[in-house]
Amino acid sequence: MIRFMLFLSSFIIMSCQQVNFVKINDQLPNIVIIYTDDLGYGDISYNGAVGVKTPNIDRLAKQGLNFSDAHCSAATCTPSRVALLTGQYAFRSQARILKGDAPLIIRPGTMTMPSLLKQAGYTTAVVGKWHLGLGNGSVDWNKDVKPGPLEIGFDYSFLIPATGDRTPCVYLENYRVVDHDDSDPIEVNYKNRIDKNPIGSEKRSELKQDYSRGHNMTIVNGISRIGYMIGGHKARWVDEDMADVITVNALNFIEKNKSKPFFLYFSTHDIHVPRVPHSRFVGKSSMGPRGDAIVQMDWCTGQILDKLDELDLSDNTLVIFSSDNGPVLDDGYKDFANEKIGQHKPSGPYKAGKYSFFEGGTRVPFIVRWPGKVKAGSRSSALMGQIDLCATIAHIAGITVKKEDCVDSRNAIDTLTGKNAVGRPHLIHECRGNLALRQGPWKYIPKGKSRIELGPWKEEVIVGEGAIFNLNNDILENSNLSSQQQKKLNEMKALIEKIRISGDN
Repeated sequence: MIRFMLFLSSFIIMSCQQVNFVKINDQLPNIVIIYTDDLGYGDISYNGAVGVKTPNIDRLAKQGLNFSDAHCSAATCTPSRVALLTGQYAFRSQARILKGDAPLIIRPGTMTMPSLLKQAGYTTAVVGKWHLGLGNGSVDWNKDVKPGPLEIGFDYSFLIPATGDRTPCVYLENYRVVDHDDSDPIEVNYKNRIDKNPIGSEKRSELKQDYSRGHNMTIVNGISRIGYMIGGHKARWVDEDMADVITVNALNFIEKNKSKPFFLYFSTHDIHVPRVPHSRFVGKSSMGPRGDAIVQMDWCTGQILDKLDELDLSDNTLVIFSSDNGPVLDDGYKDFANEKIGQHKPSGPYKAGKYSFFEGGTRVPFIVRWPGKVKAGSRSSALMGQIDLCATIAHIAGITVKKEDCVDSRNAIDTLTGKNAVGRPHLIHECRGNLALRQGPWKYIPKGKSRIELGPWKEEVIVGEGAIFNLNNDILENSNLSSQQQKKLNEMKALIEKIRISGDN
């Protein structure tokens, strides 16, 4: 069983060989993406959070550029992560929220951000939440689990295979389950009950954290999950230690690769459910486990920043901080997220959050620190999309992206560094397999249902040909102008279809 004492493990410094790579100016920057989960625009104190403080994220913003109109690509996690790493909108691969035993959704051979960076001599790693599938289906968790991150450009991986609320509840380092015991083989099943022990729906009164819906199957660490799992008792994680475990692995990677260009995709589990922060963070906010998980996530961010400072790497490291989708309160566990929200507004001034076409679904924190390239303490209202990070980071590394690769990603280096105050001319938002569009101040939302609260949800029904809003005058997207702006609505619908067919770069 992996325990918190892992955090005290010593760093092992690996020798490194000289590599030849393209250089911009004198030296390639290290690149660190800190990608949080379910964190809303208003969930950090620099953007007005109430009831929780995020001093380390605030430090990053004070030393860099804070965007007010930056977006993930989708209102749910798997599609956003696909788009981030491939530079292709997730609808092209029909990506949806995946089960814990789903096959790898980014197929080997796909050009990705890490595979592009490897061309420039970068050492690449992913540490933390994955949720992009593993293997080719019917994974045997007792053997090498592949294909996975190492087949799409990463040199090293230490994963939460799916999410904390889904089985398997183990860590995977490269191809192998950490602390695997051959005498206690692991089996996972999402169709049939294989767990003979009492499950969440049968031991509800004894659970460490009760569920509000779903999440009633195999119990691990006193919390019931989605999916069934047997075996692997020595390898099962302890939720309270999860942030420490993934953070120490991220710090180890930085330490080992400090003398050569590296790319770290550090994907926190926080603040996704189940929200079970370590005891040293409990009570550090006024909002219960959700707020305390924000404090824990901020601590993880601070550990990365401190390590870069300690190794004298900060001046030559591009750090990007963001989230995979907008916020959610009750997302399947009774953790008092709704009851203890107080005056806090997770989405800031925007409408809705996770699972929604409205701005709160994709408008997320986005902070860039790059000393010498980005002005400290600056702000930007430019329209920025995570979809563009693939092509932009390739440009920074001096790599030319082929037209057939990263087909929706544009080189946005001037926007990323604050030189372009306008940003993208348009940007796709995905939700539940359908597409919305931002174009300047205009927002188009297709016909159908879109959630307007943060859980449990109410839905707004968009009728007719869809809805169109002018965010300059209606930031809350309350006034549908489709009847007055028929020409603009048709123009935006036509643009979506053009992008769907031919790409967006």
